[in-house]
Amino acid sequence: MSLKARRAIDLVGFEAKFRALGDPWHTFTARDEAIKRDRIVRAVGKRPVARLLELASGNGSNSQRLATRALRLDACDGSASATALTRKALKNFPHAHAWQIALPAPLPGNRYDAVVIAELLYYLSPRDLKRLARDVATVLAPGATLVLAHHQIEFPDNAQRTADIHGRFVSAMARNLKPGRRWQSRRWRVDAWHAPR
Repeated sequence: MSLKARRAIDLVGFEAKFRALGDPWHTFTARDEAIKRDRIVRAVGKRPVARLLELASGNGSNSQRLATRALRLDACDGSASATALTRKALKNFPHAHAWQIALPAPLPGNRYDAVVIAELLYYLSPRDLKRLARDVATVLAPGATLVLAHHQIEFPDNAQRTADIHGRFVSAMARNLKPGRRWQSRRWRVDAWHAPR
């Protein structure tokens, strides 16, 4: 099926899924999702992070773990229901905040020591991906870590191909980022990049 024949899911579609099911992709319960979440947290690094930005927080399944690694966490999602679910997942973390932001859009802070983006980029148009890449590039503090985690299989509702989505995003950032660790399975890939100090 060509991408032109696809109907990419939009915020209305994501809102309907999160409102109806709460955990439409079983991210809290699926073993494979737990493994991927562990790799995301490992990619952030061993030391606590002062300021961490999470984009596309969904129901907050990754947010809870990321909150244990950050002194401040800003978790963002474009769906009102997903944002409410993230807020609920973070209720025991007073240093973590959930923001409803339909990306690309201004980000909630101006400097972060780590940015995590999971399962978002292939749902953006190429134009929106480039804009988000520029926005993320401006908020990465010196020495910051960027973590990207996405499936490597094709979906009928994504706006662009999954193949090399991480490479396209990093290239669009136009920043000199050093590649770090990579983890992958047959279904997903987690990559870390590091900004120069």
